[in-house]
Amino acid sequence: MPTICVFYGITIRMYYDDHNPPHFHIYYGDFAAKVAIDTDKVIAGQLPAAGVVYAQSRQSNCLPGLHS
Repeated sequence: MPTICVFYGITIRMYYDDHNPPHFHIYYGDFAAKVAIDTDKVIAGQLPAAGVVYAQSRQSNCLPGLHS
């Protein structure tokens, strides 16, 4: 799975042929979650609240063109 972005111990990855809905994977220490690209909502797994908020705030830097 390609790594899209790494910052402050948070890794964002995506599969090129993954299932719907379109999402990315976030890894932070022992935590892992899938986050929907269009809604920024965690759709599977869990992360500490601060990790989710920070990863979502950085998402536009890691995944350009997906959000305005």
